[in-house]
Amino acid sequence: MKIAVRNFENVPVRELDLPEAVFSYPYKKHLIHTAVQAYLAGLRSGTHKTKVRSEVSGSGRKLWKQKGTGRARIGSVRSPLWRKGGTVHGPVPRDHSKALTAGEKKNALKSALARKAKENGLIVLESLAVSTHKTKDLASLLARLGAEGKVLLVDRHENENLALASRNHPSIKAVDAMGVTVYDLVDRPYLVVSEQALGRLLEVLGA
Repeated sequence: MKIAVRNFENVPVRELDLPEAVFSYPYKKHLIHTAVQAYLAGLRSGTHKTKVRSEVSGSGRKLWKQKGTGRARIGSVRSPLWRKGGTVHGPVPRDHSKALTAGEKKNALKSALARKAKENGLIVLESLAVSTHKTKDLASLLARLGAEGKVLLVDRHENENLALASRNHPSIKAVDAMGVTVYDLVDRPYLVVSEQALGRLLEVLGA
């Protein structure tokens, strides 16, 4: 499979051979769904907490005697039946993360990349070294490339101008080649990647 390597003027400068091991990988919907679930679960802090009856404030004494008052029996003001009492079966701190094997992560990424290429959502540039850090300049550059809407830019952490220009735009996200996730590929219609970053990513995927 071949793809054109373009410059900032959207002019093809050469062709690049894409490895069949990655870009001919079948689309596995369930695997991608699992990878997205794992990513979103990993974003949860898991620090939600309610207090049980042993943790709320209040005396532990019996409010009135068991029998003879005509009232319902009660043992503590901290009972869940009372206002300001403890919570029954409330949330407690926990780890929401879901484990994926290294092979599952790589295969999910391969599947998402192959799908992106087949849908013409993959744009390879010879370089993503932008000359300014202005967001409007980056937006106009992407519009020239035909990448409208939500875009994922992949280059390297050292590209400071790209990071500064993209961080204030709600539809643009810039990541290092080692930071590409299945969630971002599924969430964004366009993947704009520098040739160097694509090589690093494919090397990690074993292509």
